[in-house]
Amino acid sequence: AFTRRFKVPLIGMTRKPHSSLAMQSDCPLVLPASPEACPNKQAPTTSTTAMLACADALAVTLMERRGFSAEDFRTFHPGGKLGQRLLHVRDVMHPADSLPLIAKDALMSEALVTMTSHSFGCVGVLGDRGELIGIVTDGDLRRHMANNIVAMKVMDVMTAGPKVTSEMALAVEALAIMNDRSITALFVLDEAGVPAGLVHIHDLLRAGVA
Repeated sequence: AFTRRFKVPLIGMTRKPHSSLAMQSDCPLVLPASPEACPNKQAPTTSTTAMLACADALAVTLMERRGFSAEDFRTFHPGGKLGQRLLHVRDVMHPADSLPLIAKDALMSEALVTMTSHSFGCVGVLGDRGELIGIVTDGDLRRHMANNIVAMKVMDVMTAGPKVTSEMALAVEALAIMNDRSITALFVLDEAGVPAGLVHIHDLLRAGVA
C-alpha cells in the first residue's frame, strides 16, 4: 500500500513467480528453486544466500551506473563508522585563528608562552611570507634544555620541514601520518603553504576516526 500510495517502484525477490510478493511487484526477480542446504529442508539457507548475492549485485551495479562515490556515501551515512572514516581533515581541524604560531626570529621565551597557552603541544614557525617552515614540539624542548633555551631563537630550535596535511585530505590519512611518525598533531596548509588549521589526535578520537 505504501509503495502504491507514493508511486515507489517495488522490486520483489522470490522463488515463487505466482506468489503475492511477485504479483504486487513492479519488477519481480524470480530466483532458481534450489533445495535448501538445511538437513531438514526447513531453515532458509540456499535461498537466503541467493537473495543476498542478487541484492549485492544490484547494489553494486546501481552504484556504478549512478557514479555513487565515497563522498556520496558520507553524505547519506554521516553517523556510521564508514561515514566517519570518510571525514575530511577540514571537518575536524581547528581553524586558522586558533593556531599556535610564531615568527622564526622570535625568542624561545615567547614560543614557550604561545605553546603553553594553546595546549597543542607544539607551535608552528612562520617564514617571511607567512608560510610554515618548521615546528617546535615538546621533543625539541627536551633536546635543547641544557642550552639556555629561553634565550635561543626559534629557528635554532625548530624542526624544519614538518609533516603536514591539507583540508581535503581524509581524516584517516592524517591519522596514518601521525601513527607512522609517532606524532600527535599536524598543521593543515593551504596551497601557498600558509597554515589554515591544525588537527590533533584528540580531534580524531572525538570524531570516531581513531
